[in-house]
Parts: sequence; C-alpha cells; structure tokens
Amino acid sequence: MKKYCLKFSSEIWEFRTLYRKIKYRPLGFWDKTNNYDTLVLATHGFIKKSKKTPKKEIEKAQRIRKQYFDIKNKKQ
Repeated sequence: MKKYCLKFSSEIWEFRTLYRKIKYRPLGFWDKTNNYDTLVLATHGFIKKSKKTPKKEIEKAQRIRKQYFDIKNKKQ
C-alpha cells in the first residue's frame, strides 16, 4: 500500500496514480465512524508537477474533510 498511498497527517492521504506519464494525485480521507462501514472519500485531485505536494492542496483537503464531518455530525 505504501507504493500507492502517502500519508500526510492522521487524516489526509495522497493516492498515487500515473496515466500516460502524467502524475495524477487525488487526496482523500477515511470515514470510520462506526464499526461496520468504512468510507474512503476523495476530496479533490491535481496534477503533480514537482516532488513536493503543494501545502495549499493538503490544506484544501483538510478543509473539505472538516466540512464533511461538520455536516455529518449535524444530521445525527
């Protein structure tokens, strides 16, 4: 799994894909709020042009994750 995923924090992961020599990088997180189901949610993606993932992309994924759980918790 380490070959295809990179963990940025306890919440955000980068999924590594290569298609026609272009590095696509969707970011996402896991929703493990109960013992029965686990959801993997992709927040957004970008084309990686350098070795380092831009900080703004990680921050965007963190904001989307927070919004997701805020909305989910309001419904419960």
